[in-house]
Amino acid sequence: MRLAEPLIPLRDGIQVSLIVPIHNEFDNLAELVDRVEQAMAGTGRSWELICVDDGSRDGSDRLLAQLAAPRPWLHALFLRRNYGQSTAMQAGFDAALGEVLVTLDGDLQNDPADIPRLLALLDAQPDIDIVSGWRRQRKDKALSRRLPSILANRLISWTTGVALHDYGCSLKLYRREAVRYVKLYGELHRFIPALAHEFGARVMEAEVNHRARTRGTSKYGIDRTLRVLLDLLWVKFLLRFLHRPLHAFGAIGAAMFVPGLLILLWLTGVKLLLGQDIGQRPLLMLGVMLSLMGTQFIGMGILGELLTRIWHEPGGKRQYLLRDPLQE
Repeated sequence: MRLAEPLIPLRDGIQVSLIVPIHNEFDNLAELVDRVEQAMAGTGRSWELICVDDGSRDGSDRLLAQLAAPRPWLHALFLRRNYGQSTAMQAGFDAALGEVLVTLDGDLQNDPADIPRLLALLDAQPDIDIVSGWRRQRKDKALSRRLPSILANRLISWTTGVALHDYGCSLKLYRREAVRYVKLYGELHRFIPALAHEFGARVMEAEVNHRARTRGTSKYGIDRTLRVLLDLLWVKFLLRFLHRPLHAFGAIGAAMFVPGLLILLWLTGVKLLLGQDIGQRPLLMLGVMLSLMGTQFIGMGILGELLTRIWHEPGGKRQYLLRDPLQE
């Protein structure tokens, strides 16, 4: 069966695009749409609300279609299955036409009433590209949600070099140019400020309201912690070694190959100079294993360098971006 691409209507003159991933939020969806309309109606800006249904199974998709029908500013996208929040957010970015992109959750824990204030803050700071929400008075359980979040935010800030109190807050404002080169895969949506910072975006935080969930169920479980840690490893590699993979794999390879080589040289001297039997020594196996593993890591680094050049050179992709200081 041929899968047709969704038809996204053309829209002109949009200043602000609000992007909301939706997954099984039937009880919150109607109120969310109303509160967004109330928040944006008095801003004097042209705007659109893009709700991306991420394979809901509770009827959210049908309700979203009904809500969109009489509202020309509400645009609904329906993913064929549950891809995850990052993919749903990327679909919203791809469809958005606004110069400012606003993301928020669909569970009403983010307050749409904060958006006009954040827009004004972004207008007042022309040198800032991203305003990231900070749920300072977070309405979640202390041990199961808030404490792990504090530890995770400190770890992410230390690892990425972009210090934020609340990476997990979905309420964020982006200038379009700031996320132009950012592509989201897996669960990378929470790392958008760090990824955009790698392309030169400047980030600031602003306190936002946070409400306790009153309807529906949370989509996060204990497995979220493991996903965050794995994604953080990838982001760290991406930020530091994307254009120099040999530095990453080569360093690990050298740390294994050099001790392994020294062990083998020492055992060779023991065999040739002292005439001792080394065939049964565990140290021989260790030396061989370290040498082989080190060689493999160095080889992986060389292959990574080749792939980096294949990525950039044939298509004319540059490994740098230019800016116009007169436009800042």
